[in-house]
Amino acid sequence: MSPHDRALPDEPDESGAAGGPTTGRPGAPAPADLTIDLTSHEMLRRAHVLDALGPEWDPVAALRDEEAAYALLYSDLGAEQQRVYDELVAAGVLPRRGDGHAAA
Repeated sequence: MSPHDRALPDEPDESGAAGGPTTGRPGAPAPADLTIDLTSHEMLRRAHVLDALGPEWDPVAALRDEEAAYALLYSDLGAEQQRVYDELVAAGVLPRRGDGHAAA
């Protein structure tokens, strides 16, 4: 018998009585809530990223270069490639760009 075939334990009563999935074993205490505030860590991470990018980094130029790269990536597609591209755009997998067709 696979471990995935086993039945789940009975649901606990309102008090979280032993034997239910919230306690794990009879007589065990209920699980404790654990909250961790990662705000300061995230701010430190962002500071390190900006530090690594350096003072010459231009986010507007980076975005413009990224858009130019996408235009090149989807340019000169063959008929079948264009059909697949159009399907992916229609399905929402790829964002619509320009007139809805890959760059010519």
